[in-house]
Amino acid sequence: AAYQKALALRERLLKGEDFAALARATSGDASVAQNGGNLGWFTALQLVYPFETAAYRLGKGKISLPVRTGFGYHLIRVNDRRAAQGKVK
Repeated sequence: AAYQKALALRERLLKGEDFAALARATSGDASVAQNGGNLGWFTALQLVYPFETAAYRLGKGKISLPVRTGFGYHLIRVNDRRAAQGKVK
């Protein structure tokens, strides 16, 4: 049922609905009320493996199929990419 719900939400996104508004209205994650589903910039090994794998395989502006992690199902949209910023010493 959760997978089917995620697929239906993806269809709405593909038709042009606002990602942040839809995330706020439907997500079970309390932090989404603040961030609208925007995780900001991240690099490898910062998030759970299935999530990162899907995000790195997506093209800019694309929306993933539902991705299952230990936290549930997720839809991922890649807003932008940038080169690695290096490490702070």
